[in-house]
Amino acid sequence: MDVLISGAGIAGPALAHWLARFGCSPTVVERAPSLRSGGQAVDFRGEVHLSVLRQMGVLDAVMAAQTTPRDMVFRDPDGRERSRFLASFSGGDVEIRRGDLSRLLYEASADDAEYVFGDWITSLHDDGSGVDVTFAHGPTRRFDFVIGADGMRSEVRRLVFPEYRPKFLGYYFAIWDADGDDRNLICSPGALTAPGWLMYKSSVPPELMPYEVISPDVYFGSISQVRMPTVSSGRVTLIGDAGFGCTLGGMGTGLAVVSSYVLAGEMAAGGDAFARYEALIGPYARGCQGNPGPFLAPATRLGMWARDRLFGLLPKLPMVARTDMRAATAIKLPDYAPVR
Repeated sequence: MDVLISGAGIAGPALAHWLARFGCSPTVVERAPSLRSGGQAVDFRGEVHLSVLRQMGVLDAVMAAQTTPRDMVFRDPDGRERSRFLASFSGGDVEIRRGDLSRLLYEASADDAEYVFGDWITSLHDDGSGVDVTFAHGPTRRFDFVIGADGMRSEVRRLVFPEYRPKFLGYYFAIWDADGDDRNLICSPGALTAPGWLMYKSSVPPELMPYEVISPDVYFGSISQVRMPTVSSGRVTLIGDAGFGCTLGGMGTGLAVVSSYVLAGEMAAGGDAFARYEALIGPYARGCQGNPGPFLAPATRLGMWARDRLFGLLPKLPMVARTDMRAATAIKLPDYAPVR
């Protein structure tokens, strides 16, 4: 079974690994010329996330590359500390830089998958027995299935589901490499900034934002959410942020890895695989979505005061504070049987 995966971030390489384990032939196409290095810290939370990493054989490598979680310290423009979001509540069981994780997942799948960098899908034609795919640079090819793992700005979603766009949640963010402590956050109403990090509230919709003026060294995006009645059409489906994204929600990395295991397992089982995948992952994914904008950067001084008081109460309300952990573990994974 030949499967094309669009996107070599987190979900794409993880899916390629599992598809190869289940006896499929995955090809991963990535618009960027190479893997993206650096990036913000991401984490895995709870035994569901860790069990998939363990079965992939990458948990030890992830643990070896982990970073040290730190409190998020919120300060006034004059540097005075207002509050802090403790690392024990904001982080998971293991934290790692996104670029390091992407590299580990790529290395775990590179021997068994074809990777094509610097190219992207321009059209898809699903005739019921396969999908003919045209690319910006490479020749037209035919695949049994196509999976969109190409993030919030998914080209596969745009081609197959043009009526569905991410819902803008009123905030933008930017991430870049910079010296300094990126957990010391200077806050004002509707804005947070730190070395290498920026979040701010805006009424400008994403389609009017001039992304082309942003430096190639800066990752800039909107805080948005993807909710669709279905993420599958014929022989095409979506995974990760392309189908269930919520920018900076904190759960997307674990969801991508878990979803990859489930999708590959169901595809290997045959039959109506996409329907079974959606039935299992859909409710889990929606439970992992949230909007961090108003929580981290309230638009008013009253909202900032309420945020600061909440952070002070969290150590006394651990069951309330760790709703993220309950969401991360709210799924019973099938026991698929890999070919190897």
